[in-house]
Amino acid sequence: MSYNAAQLGSFRIPQIENEPMRSYAPGSAERKRLDDAIAKMKKDLPFDVPCVINGQEIRSNQCGKQPMPSSHANHLCTYHKADTNVVKGAIRDAVAAQAEWEAMPWNDRAAIFLKAADLISGKYREQILAATILGQGKNTWQAEIDAAAELCDFLRFGVKYVEELYAQQPPKNSAGTWNRVEYRPLEGFTLAISPFNFTAIGGNLAAAPALVGNVVIWKPSPAATYSNYLVHKVLLEAGLPPSVIQFVPGDPEVVVKEALDSRDFASLHFTGSTSVFRQLWKQIGDGVGEGRYRNYPRIVGETGGKNFHLVHKSADVTNAVQQSVRSGFEYQGQKCSALSRIYVSASVWPEFQEKFLKEVASIKVGPSEQWENFMGPVIGKPGFDKIVGYIEKAKQEGGEILCGGSADDSKGFFVQPTVILTKDPKSITMREEIFGPVVTVYVYQDEDLDKTLDLINSTTDYALTGAIFAQDRAALIKTSNALRNAAGNMYYNEKCTGAVVGQQPFGGSRGSGTNDKAGSISLFWRFVSARSIKEGFVGLDNFGYPSNLV
Repeated sequence: MSYNAAQLGSFRIPQIENEPMRSYAPGSAERKRLDDAIAKMKKDLPFDVPCVINGQEIRSNQCGKQPMPSSHANHLCTYHKADTNVVKGAIRDAVAAQAEWEAMPWNDRAAIFLKAADLISGKYREQILAATILGQGKNTWQAEIDAAAELCDFLRFGVKYVEELYAQQPPKNSAGTWNRVEYRPLEGFTLAISPFNFTAIGGNLAAAPALVGNVVIWKPSPAATYSNYLVHKVLLEAGLPPSVIQFVPGDPEVVVKEALDSRDFASLHFTGSTSVFRQLWKQIGDGVGEGRYRNYPRIVGETGGKNFHLVHKSADVTNAVQQSVRSGFEYQGQKCSALSRIYVSASVWPEFQEKFLKEVASIKVGPSEQWENFMGPVIGKPGFDKIVGYIEKAKQEGGEILCGGSADDSKGFFVQPTVILTKDPKSITMREEIFGPVVTVYVYQDEDLDKTLDLINSTTDYALTGAIFAQDRAALIKTSNALRNAAGNMYYNEKCTGAVVGQQPFGGSRGSGTNDKAGSISLFWRFVSARSIKEGFVGLDNFGYPSNLV
């Protein structure tokens, strides 16, 4: 099928706004619909998730399971792992489909993703939320801001940004000429490797390159397989040609290896750990050195963070406390932007300590589908063991456990919200990413602000998010300037989590990634290769230059 469609108008996309978030108030119809969806999902599980290649379901002899972190004896789904032949076939057919996909008129391509957003916003909202709640351990609000609101925003604002990108054209034309630029997709396929912690990120890692005409091999996280599978189903229902995004769950030793070994590998779109990202970069670099690829692959990655709050002596302490509780312990600290280190001025520490510990102690922990629980389980056994291990290391280094410190994995992977007080600003829990509900506090003397700013800037390899709490504007300016490179997303008197598409482009540098800013137009530049076109309307009569005349 070819797209020889007439271009009979210059179309403008509908007005784009952020997806409204639902409150799920007690007794509301929306709460009942979600309760019903969760109950049905619990009744029907475990689900069978195939590889989806060219829109066809493919099942293999090797399977994996996605346990429910609140009740790990049960699993949400069994997924079929792609073998070498499946991956090679997915790559071959995706690449074969690219010419037709990029030739589809932009308005029709855009319509597919706008329709997908509307399907997620309405028809499939509760089902995708239920999969995120049960499979990834998010409470309702965290699932709502992720799998509903942010996913819709990524798709809709993505269309808006691509429209703006295509409109970037040369401002000048010499007499008798017309200059223009087309933004070609990359030659080959994009490998999208998505994480467990955001359903929306999975959708965006696959959809963003596809929006500008690329084809994608999507490898989901084993711990988010079912929600990601549902998102892929929605994209197909919205009209995405079946070979454009191939859904390929499986072991990285198979899926990633085959992708990076392919001459058609064109780009990596990644969210995950820093160590894995560095390994992938090295493998790609080796391939470039060997001349393996047709072009130099684009590498786009967002990884970890060791994110901070600085509480200045002029801070509104109550606000700093409430914002710190949310950013440190929402979704069990399993956001790459989550707060994990706090620097508090000594003069406000007594008030901050009293209020902070009182609020943390009030946090309810339990199964994520139960409405009263602010915190649910951590994602799995490896993460649970890592978090418990860091708490023990902190104790061994002399850290004082002010709150929490206990954990129980007998039924689900539950870790109590933990606050550690350290006298060593370079102790292990101030340096290394934990990815759990553990926050370490260092109290600095008011007169040592400059030294503390140096500590914040130099203690870790990461530079993702940070927040400054200060009512003194001069102090706010000073600290922000000193910490300019310590965070890609900086917040003033706001928590360091919760970037919104279209409002706060998200990403960090140093060990935190390539800072290509998801949720903005910047990301889309990474997945296109511009071609400049100059057309002459008046022919040349003589090859000589005026300066040649004598």
